[in-house]
Parts: sequence; structure tokens; C-alpha cells
Amino acid sequence: MHAPANPFNVRKSSSRTVENVAFGLFRAATYFILACATFIFGFIFVKGGETVFRAHFPFVNVPFLTQSPETLYVFEYEGKKMELGDKEFRAFKENHGLKELPAESFAHSAGGIFPCIVGTVLLVIGSMAIALFIGVSAAIYLSEYSKHGPFVRFVRLAILNLAGVPSIVFGLFGLGLFVVFMPVLQSFHNPAVLSLPVGFGHYLNFSGWNVCLLSGWFTLAFMALPVVIIASEESLKAVPMGFREGSLALGATKWQAIRTNVLPYALPGMITSSILSIARVAGETAPIMFTAAYIVRDKMPWQVEHPLDFLFQGVMALPYHIYVVSSKLPQNEYTERVQYGTAFVFLVIVMGIALTSILLRIRMRSRHRW
Repeated sequence: MHAPANPFNVRKSSSRTVENVAFGLFRAATYFILACATFIFGFIFVKGGETVFRAHFPFVNVPFLTQSPETLYVFEYEGKKMELGDKEFRAFKENHGLKELPAESFAHSAGGIFPCIVGTVLLVIGSMAIALFIGVSAAIYLSEYSKHGPFVRFVRLAILNLAGVPSIVFGLFGLGLFVVFMPVLQSFHNPAVLSLPVGFGHYLNFSGWNVCLLSGWFTLAFMALPVVIIASEESLKAVPMGFREGSLALGATKWQAIRTNVLPYALPGMITSSILSIARVAGETAPIMFTAAYIVRDKMPWQVEHPLDFLFQGVMALPYHIYVVSSKLPQNEYTERVQYGTAFVFLVIVMGIALTSILLRIRMRSRHRW
């Protein structure tokens, strides 16, 4: 006698086979993506690490992280091959009494990337602050106050469409609106542009903010807005209605209920949107090329006479620096090490900002549970 078949055993069927094959394809696709990402990031970290790190103390290439970009001069002197930056090369000729010294020059291949690091950090922090303020406010209105109708559906559709706009279009938008047209309060009338008198001898001249931090902040913030609004709205919807109803039943106003019983529990999800937006904002080249970045600028943004002038200073940025060094200059071993070193530092900065957001999100989730 044969033992009775176990009715709980999985039976073979064509649908089960198709499911297993599909599952295997999905797993293979996932591993393939992870392998590609590992190879790309690993290659950058290996090549960039050769520029950023040293085999001797202090084990870090401090000049690369603390100096401004310079032209590299390569020459032979007394049978030795020497590589000096622009300042060191001039000092070398002066100290040795040499008026002329034949040398090959390589732009942006000496010095460091400190102005680029400063500019990138300022652009990311400023744009994310603006995007979070506007995006969270819009999400609160759409989720808590707006009445579902054709207008709100149109707004949501516009937000989704905005997420698919290419970065170059945002760059042209920022160039036209913020760099060229935005009003500036001045003490003189500029007949070349539209001007409006505001009294006390001052005029609003629509001459634009020019290429500066403020133009870059708003342009990048508008790029990040769709992600921030959508993620923040979903976080607000995830908070149970009972939290709102309990506050309203105790006599709280709607805003008090949202501020005390909804936002604290939705904030971790909103911070997640900031993490996603960092990846969208930090690596963009086209928008900052039109609105905020310079190829070379040794002056730091805070080196100004009036504090408000800080907002109207142009900066260097790591993505734009990589673009210039890799595509606008003749390629050689010296530009290659700058490219990979800059990419290495850029990835570390983005990871650091994202990690900070993740830790903040974990801390907030541990404090607010339901």
C-alpha cells in the first residue's frame, strides 16, 4: 500500500513554473543592478582614493581638500622631473633667479577643490531648506485643507509632470526668471530694464539676481519640489484619522491638530523625501551652470563687506568642476586624477548628507510611534 499523498505539498503546475521563472528573473535583475552599482562606485573609490589618500602621515591629501584649483606645471630641472602648481612654480622661478623655464601646463590639475566643496554644500543645504519649506506647506494644504475637485486634480497632475521635466529645462527656467528678470532693490533708476519706484529714492529694477547662490537655490529647490510634495503628502495620509479626530474632539483647532498630532508622526517620511531630493539636486550640472556656478572663483561666498551680499555670490561646485575637467580640457594623467578625486569627494559628501537625514529619521521614528 502506498502512503497517502500529503495534501499540503506544493503541486507542480505551469503557473507555478512561470512564477518561479519570473521570480528568478527579478532576482537576477536585482543582483545585476547591485553588481553594476558596486563596480561603478568601487572603481571611483579606488581611483579617487589614490588622489585623496596618501601612504604616509597624515594619510590624507590635505592640499587637495583645502586649496583652490591651480594650473599644473610639469618640467625638468637638473635632471629631475618636477610637478608644481602655479603659485609654487612662480616662487620656484623667483627663488632660483629664472626668468624663463620651459614647462608644460595643465589647467585645473594642481591645487585642490576646497571652493567646489564649499559651493556644493551651500547649494544643497540652501535648496533643500527652500524645497522642504515650500513642499511641506503645499503637501499640508493638499492633504489636509483642499477639497477634492478638478483644480486639485490638475495641481497633482502638474506636480507629477514637473517631476519628469529635464534638468536643462529647469536651468533655462532659472536663467530666465532668477538670473535675468527677478527684481532687485537699488538706489538708482536703470533705464535698460523695467523699473518701479518704491519711494525714498529707491527702485525695483527687474535686472535679475545674476549668477549667484540665491538663483541656484531657488532653481534646485523647484527641481526637488515634486519629490518633496508627493512624499510628504503620502506621509501625512499615512497618519491615522483618529489622531486628527481626537484632537478636534478635545477642542483643538484644525491647525493645532495638524501641528501637534499629525506633523510629528509624518516628519520621518518627510525627511525621507529630503533624502531622495538630495540625490536629485546634488548631482545636477545644467541648472547650476546657468544660475550659480563659475569655472574658477577663489573668493569664498562669505568674503563680502555686507552680510546680504553673501546671497548674491557665485560659487564653484563639484559636479560642474567634474564636467569642466572631463570635457573642456585635454585629457591626460593629471586631469584624470583630479576627475576621480573630485568624484570621490562628491560621493562622500552626498552620502554624508543622506546618512545624516537617515539617522535623524530613525531618531524621530523612535520618539513618535503609534
